[in-house]
Amino acid sequence: FFYPDYSATAQILSDVAKHLALSGLPITIITSRLSYDGTLPLFTKYETWENVDIVRIQSTKFGRGSLIGRALDYFSFYISVFISVIYRLQKHDILIIKTDPPLLSIPLGFAARLKRAKFINWLQDIYPDVAEKLGVRFASGIIGRVLKSVRNRSFRKAIMNVAIGERMKEYLLMQNVPEAQISIIHNFVDDNAIKPLIHTDNPVRAEWGFTEDDFVVGYSGNLGRAHDIDTILDAAQLLSSNKAMKFLFVGGGHLHKQLQLEAEARNLKNLFLKPYQAREKLAQSLAVPDTHWVSLLPELEGFIVPSKFYGIAASGRPVLIVGDKKGEIGRLAETHAFGVTVAPGEGEQLAGIILNLAQDKSKLLEMGHASRTYLDAEASQQAAFDKWYTLLTKYIY
Repeated sequence: FFYPDYSATAQILSDVAKHLALSGLPITIITSRLSYDGTLPLFTKYETWENVDIVRIQSTKFGRGSLIGRALDYFSFYISVFISVIYRLQKHDILIIKTDPPLLSIPLGFAARLKRAKFINWLQDIYPDVAEKLGVRFASGIIGRVLKSVRNRSFRKAIMNVAIGERMKEYLLMQNVPEAQISIIHNFVDDNAIKPLIHTDNPVRAEWGFTEDDFVVGYSGNLGRAHDIDTILDAAQLLSSNKAMKFLFVGGGHLHKQLQLEAEARNLKNLFLKPYQAREKLAQSLAVPDTHWVSLLPELEGFIVPSKFYGIAASGRPVLIVGDKKGEIGRLAETHAFGVTVAPGEGEQLAGIILNLAQDKSKLLEMGHASRTYLDAEASQQAAFDKWYTLLTKYIY
């Protein structure tokens, strides 16, 4: 997915491509005509945007509602993108291969070798491991082992594998990918556009019905199979008698409907749902909550990093993590003192943490300041741009 799609990874890729193109590098993006959630009309086949040449290829459009439909969309995309890459790729070009759809490095790594071009894997997630951990049958057993073996070969054939976290790098090393072929470039947000906002400077908070006395716990982005919702629902239920405690969900995803149904079944009047927000409104929507929560199933650590964390940090809010304390974000939260981690199922503990933060405004501000400080020092947008430019020019010139 790519501009004008508004999914997180589409925005990250769009920002990197735009920066590299405006820096003088010739950039072509080969992408789908579909939008992430399938609600937008098909995008045009060809477009030039901010010096980036965009080629959008045909695929089926069953959408993300079922695994079978999604698999068919992926399969048709594999065929179209392989043909498009073979047609366009020239000797000595650099092909950057992303990981949506999964395992794209296998066919496109082969295409790059056929065309005697260099290729880089940009790993947003690692399959088939994610599917295996989520219980998808084909991803385990002999099929899973074969896929991992072929995938690992595509990693080792790349000139570089860009991981988005330390835990992901550790996993690649375990798969015998040489350390010299691994680089960490964190995901990011537009931290110039998204700044910490106090409630009185944010009209969206009042527009959405929240008062200055409310304490709002927020979630922004995709809520998918890799996430846990029971823990936050338990916390919301335990705090439901406190009229000032509000829980806000902004976005969509596979678990969105389940969250809504479960909230209705529990009669949670303190949970509010909003659709995905336009990028221009993101700074204000992220600043509505007093704190945010993120979630990742512990078994998926090393394979996925929740990119929504960077928007939370940019907005200067504390982070409540439902997951593994030793996970990517859990480690950072403890080291930089901007968040607290609870394990899935610890709803009572999470409710206590939320209540304490609501009662200790100085602690809330201190943790929020720490999250923005971490972002500015170690995970800014400009830092990611610089790393990408350095990496690519190393192999171009």
